Amino acid sequence: MSLFKAESRRLVKRRFTKWLVIGSLVVLAAIAFGVFATNQKVGPEQVAKAQAAAEVDYQAALRQAATDQQQCEAAKGTASASQWPPDCADMYQPTPENYDYHGYMPSTFDFATTFKVMVTTLAAIFALMAFVIGASFVGAEWASGGMMNLLLWRPQRVKVLGTKLGALLVGLTALTAVTLVAWTGFFWLVGKLRGSTAGMTSGAWQSLALTEVRATVLVLAAAALGFGLASIGRHTAMALGVAIGAVILFQFGLVTVLSLARVKFAEVLLVPYWVAAWMDKSVKLENWDKCNFSSSQGCEPDTLTITWQISGGVLAAILILVVGAAMWTMRSRDVT
Repeated sequence: MSLFKAESRRLVKRRFTKWLVIGSLVVLAAIAFGVFATNQKVGPEQVAKAQAAAEVDYQAALRQAATDQQQCEAAKGTASASQWPPDCADMYQPTPENYDYHGYMPSTFDFATTFKVMVTTLAAIFALMAFVIGASFVGAEWASGGMMNLLLWRPQRVKVLGTKLGALLVGLTALTAVTLVAWTGFFWLVGKLRGSTAGMTSGAWQSLALTEVRATVLVLAAAALGFGLASIGRHTAMALGVAIGAVILFQFGLVTVLSLARVKFAEVLLVPYWVAAWMDKSVKLENWDKCNFSSSQGCEPDTLTITWQISGGVLAAILILVVGAAMWTMRSRDVT
């Protein structure tokens, strides 16, 4: 049996991997069911009900406004006059625009505008899953002594580690691709039954496909990052510890200190912004501490745009550093 096939079987047969995948799929299924249950298809009947509800609330607001104005007029010259405006004519008067029926419409699933959010949701859940699977896949081998036994009959260290990483990435690519196809099909059905699929032109499908490719890359990057960290530390806890430390100390602690110090664009250190830039093509950060006044636009904040190219470049640099260090330590350190 080839080394790649053996590592692939080891990945698939691990109970931890199975349960983590099942747990992630259960979470996705719960989200999918929730979206299906809380949306409905909108037609003339729903529009009529929303218009009627808006009109009822508008008329009630008119009656309340009239009552308030009468009480205001009656309070003039009394001890309760201070509770009302000096000029009762200045009191709020509701308008039909304040009660637009669109705000009374039931939730409906628009596939063209909403599904990309669902792709990002899947990518985030699978990226977390992939990070833990990647870390445990190699970390458990070091902790149990399995790596040392493997190197007895396959002494090519870098090849062994690279093949293990390759099996991990191929397995997760297949899982993510199949899940994305099912995810797309399900929400297309939700759009048909509980919303709308209008606007899905060939260009829209192409854009959606590219978003799903970026989602897959994000999942694989998370797996490689967890794998590399656990390999460097030779224990699953190494990767998990770095992740927890980065989130608690670096992400929240440092950013909070920098924000209190009024450092411009301190949130650029937060990972979610970089993930959002990768998935949504760009993210614009705004700094309102400094106002650039314009006679035509008023107060304009300083802005910083993170594009998907910048985010991808940073992600690639981190992966090269971590995975490269894992390969280097595998080649140079003693296997003990």
